[in-house]
Amino acid sequence: MQRLRRVLGWIGLVIGIAIVGVILSIPLDAVIGSGRVEELTNVTIPGPAGPIRAFVAEPSTPGPHPAVIMIHEWWGLRPDIIEKATALAADGYVVVAPDTFRGASTTWIPRAIYQVSTTPPEQVQADLDAVFAWLTARPDVLADRIAVIGFCYGGRTSLLYTLHNPAVAATGIFYGMAEVDPEALRQIRGPVLGIFGGADASIPLSEVERLERDLRVAAVTTRFVVFPDQPHAFVGGIDSINAGGAPGEAWHVLRTFLAETLLGRSQSYPRFPQGSVAQHVTLFGVLHHRFVCGW
Repeated sequence: MQRLRRVLGWIGLVIGIAIVGVILSIPLDAVIGSGRVEELTNVTIPGPAGPIRAFVAEPSTPGPHPAVIMIHEWWGLRPDIIEKATALAADGYVVVAPDTFRGASTTWIPRAIYQVSTTPPEQVQADLDAVFAWLTARPDVLADRIAVIGFCYGGRTSLLYTLHNPAVAATGIFYGMAEVDPEALRQIRGPVLGIFGGADASIPLSEVERLERDLRVAAVTTRFVVFPDQPHAFVGGIDSINAGGAPGEAWHVLRTFLAETLLGRSQSYPRFPQGSVAQHVTLFGVLHHRFVCGW
């Protein structure tokens, strides 16, 4: 019995040290990563609590153009979002990628969880209102053709912002989820695109199916695509998109959707992927779902 107590004591000590280490790693990562957002952004937008830093990519042709607000993942603003914004601008959109975490960006999961869980949704909505107003005031932007798209946390935020601001012309959700009142979906005026992975360990496909069904019942023009065998966050940087496969196909679906809804071009959607869907929700997936999809 004494040996068992000793073993349990050591286990408790190790767990305690690990927890303390994780907690201390969050401010340490903040210090190490200070300046990341400043290095990636090229404009500041007046916001309700001070300037909002953002990256803006513009088409090479004269405007006015439709616009896209691109919202980052739970990591914060990172180079892969800058790459995607730049690529999308080449299609004829003014693309704004705002920093919704007000200077925080990381590659460390504990800090990503901290960023999401400590950023008030009302603050994010207010900052996005400021970004949206800034876009509508630009002479090179078509104020009635502003879409909001996002990835992971950004996908969820895109859906919630569209519910907050019915003036959004189109919404793109990349593997993001939010619990919303089905009746509230009736206020959405523009079409909604959903891109999900069939092997996503964070978002049960039953939730995807329910959201799609509720949107259709609410008479929202909806196009959802589930890519079989793809995990969460399978659309990475521009190199993975250009390499083809599921990331390239998903990006092509987005471009087709935006061309149809913002540019008014008749588009032929690619053949949607077919295959088996074998989803296994993991403990990390449950935690990720809680912090990323739990507003």
